[in-house]
Amino acid sequence: MKVAEVRHILDTIGDLFPDAHCELNHSNAFELTIAVLLSAQCTDATVNKVTVDLFQKYKAPIDYISVPLEELEGDIRRIGLYRNKAKHIQSLCSILIEQYGGEVPEAHDLLVTLPGVGRKTANVVVSNAFGVPAIAVDTHVERVAKRLALAGLKDSVLEVEKRLMKAVPRDEWTITHHRLIFFGRYHCKAQNPKCQVCPLLDVCREGKKRMKTAVVRKAKDHTPKS
Repeated sequence: MKVAEVRHILDTIGDLFPDAHCELNHSNAFELTIAVLLSAQCTDATVNKVTVDLFQKYKAPIDYISVPLEELEGDIRRIGLYRNKAKHIQSLCSILIEQYGGEVPEAHDLLVTLPGVGRKTANVVVSNAFGVPAIAVDTHVERVAKRLALAGLKDSVLEVEKRLMKAVPRDEWTITHHRLIFFGRYHCKAQNPKCQVCPLLDVCREGKKRMKTAVVRKAKDHTPKS
């Protein structure tokens, strides 16, 4: 895709969501790491409901490993996969205490070695907590990137990330990540995207297909029956 076309997409989404930001509530790098870990296969809204009380009860890594696993499981029971996530949290906290003085490491290659922390989580943490440019690819970012031809339809999550990093100026990686999420979450939804009012319909292969199908269906509905 040409630089001008990418610029058009970025500017258009930027106009729609100029104030896009991380919607996971947190006050420091540690809380953000826990929140992102909990958000896997779960909505940010649900995570925020749980962390309101969770972050009041658990202030530091030592707090999470000072309670029985069953108690932590109960505190995050509303979160999907809560049993595995509780185990990851306690293991992660033990490592933070033993190896990093209770602090979340800033280096991406160290973050991804922590239990429950994958590449996406590490990207979110380094960009939002430490100000390091990064593009975290979640389901929204992947869907939007593929629909707008910023990535190939068969690209893996890592390939989508690499394509976006190549196409988007580095100093815009983090804000682009947030804006793509907002665009996918509130406009270009997986089901019933707002194609009919989308300012990027001209460059969206998915939107063109959907609108064409809608026109054909409408024509059939208005065809006189013999």
